[in-house]
Amino acid sequence: MEEIRSAKKWPYIITMAILGFFGAIVFSISLILEETPVQRSNDYMMGYQHANLQANDLIEARIDFNKKYKIAYITESLAQEGSTLKYKLTDLDGKMINDASVIVVITRPEHHRYNQELKNPSVENGVYSFSNFTLAEPGRWNIMAKFNVGEYQRFFNVKADTRVTEVKEY
Repeated sequence: MEEIRSAKKWPYIITMAILGFFGAIVFSISLILEETPVQRSNDYMMGYQHANLQANDLIEARIDFNKKYKIAYITESLAQEGSTLKYKLTDLDGKMINDASVIVVITRPEHHRYNQELKNPSVENGVYSFSNFTLAEPGRWNIMAKFNVGEYQRFFNVKADTRVTEVKEY
């Protein structure tokens, strides 16, 4: 009789062990995501899957754009309060281009909580200016710009810091 009772316990014990195992996995994953959340990449102002699918098209578009136009990031320095971003757009002969469409996204490298999208710059002599915006925190920022001139398109991304004046294109 005792053998029959213990034989009926094993399916419940195995089921509880399996549920406990999967419960521990779910708990571990939720704890990891809470501590270090996974952020989507937004290089090229799109998800990384979409950018991977269009990688060759993006590279070709950049090459075609560079055959006709030149972009220069001419911002003196990035400040946390009252910043101004400036880009200079010319053709290869040095003629100023004033009719481009420009969108800028400013984001932190480690998360997208403070993303800002800047549109409608002021344009004067080929210099596109986005004025008087505030950054939520001091430190490193990714500044991603998308230029459209007619059928030509290029992404121009820089890493900048409010504490130093050096910037790097990536």
